[in-house]
Amino acid sequence: MLNKYARAFFTRVLTPFATFLIRRGVSPDTVTLLGTAGVVAGALVFYPMGEFFWGTVVITLFVFSDLVDGNMARQLGRSSRWGAFLDSTLDRVADGAIFGGFALWYAGGGDDITLCAVSIFCLASGQVVSYTKARGESIGLPVAVNGLVERAERLVIALTLAGLSGLHKFGVPGIQYLLPIALWIVAVGSLITLIQRVVTVRRESAEAEAEAGAAERGAGASGAADSDATGSATPESAAAEEKQKSQEQGSEAAK
Repeated sequence: MLNKYARAFFTRVLTPFATFLIRRGVSPDTVTLLGTAGVVAGALVFYPMGEFFWGTVVITLFVFSDLVDGNMARQLGRSSRWGAFLDSTLDRVADGAIFGGFALWYAGGGDDITLCAVSIFCLASGQVVSYTKARGESIGLPVAVNGLVERAERLVIALTLAGLSGLHKFGVPGIQYLLPIALWIVAVGSLITLIQRVVTVRRESAEAEAEAGAAERGAGASGAADSDATGSATPESAAAEEKQKSQEQGSEAAK
């Protein structure tokens, strides 16, 4: 839901920076790789230590590379299947690192096995949500549904509340509970989104199969009609042939 508005806004804001990088000879793929590396480093270095504020600051700086590289590709006229594939693949890596960092914290210093499990569920469900759409489209279905919590929502909720919860180390009381709240929201939202997409693919698949069946029945009926037309002409042809043979035999007898 956020993609529609936030992406357009930040694209306009980041266009001058994208232009600057192009003038310096930086390629979109380089920005994609560096951005992912920064997100992974920020998540797996800071989060397992409980440094949620600084970890979020680092991740946020690099997460915008996802918009910058696409902007650069459009300016250069280099939008390609490879670029889309690389960008989508590394997005999954970055998401896994973020929720993996949360899981490592709760498995260690955070000492909360339930929240560790919730973090792992957020990681896995996020990957599956993306997979359902990609897989549905790969078999020719439109998957015409976005769902309650897409990647943008997952990142905004998780990173915003994680960063705020990190202010607890600066003396802000009670704010550390925001991260668990964020994880539960993302987990439930991702589950709902997964169900929405699976139901949509099931419906679209049934509709596509029904249309294909109707087309086959129509083709079969047309073929049967052609066959009937051919078959109905056969007796007349046979009668004509018999009559011709009789005439030829009579002619031979007369001779």
